[in-house]
Amino acid sequence: MALPPAPSDSLQGLALACAHCRRCGLADGRQQVVVARGNPEARLMLIGEAPGAQEDAEGLPFVGRSGRLLDQLLAAAGLDTAADVYICNGVKCRPPNNRKPTAGEMAACRPWLEQQIAAVDPPLIVLLGASALEGVLGIRGGITRRRGQWLSSPAEWLRGRRLMPVLHPSYLLRFQAQTEGSPRALTATDLWEVRRALTALEASQHGGSSPGP
Repeated sequence: MALPPAPSDSLQGLALACAHCRRCGLADGRQQVVVARGNPEARLMLIGEAPGAQEDAEGLPFVGRSGRLLDQLLAAAGLDTAADVYICNGVKCRPPNNRKPTAGEMAACRPWLEQQIAAVDPPLIVLLGASALEGVLGIRGGITRRRGQWLSSPAEWLRGRRLMPVLHPSYLLRFQAQTEGSPRALTATDLWEVRRALTALEASQHGGSSPGP
């Protein structure tokens, strides 16, 4: 299948192109395409799996229960969702019954994600959940072993970027405990490391010193 035509240089052009996309069957059941929320000039991008029912209705990613938890976790790590992050999904349309996107659906949406990353140009990327890890880095399984680690990729569209997988907030909703070693506590630790890396990056770009450990 031919790649879609490149949109204009703006993210508005990308959103318009996505709205007309019919590269896979998910277009038939969507209410609207869900492109992004947050600051398009942020140095940190968060990539999830795909929209759910509430996201499909509102046209914004991570606005349901898992999104509210994500916002809480980011705030606890000192990250402002309106200023510090740009949030999107690897797949822009809701799969039926919130099922996991297929490999074909992720591949069909990949050109849009590549253009989105190129437009925002984030040096730091957080991959929310196993599907994002698979869709972006091609790594299947093993997120519990890889979470919290900075990874890199030789792929041209990811070259020079640092990527960290973390547990998906919808998975965290299954657990209420926040004791040491719990999924929520581990994710909180991971996001503090993301915040530390972002602060160090911003300090280096402004000629300041990196924060301490």
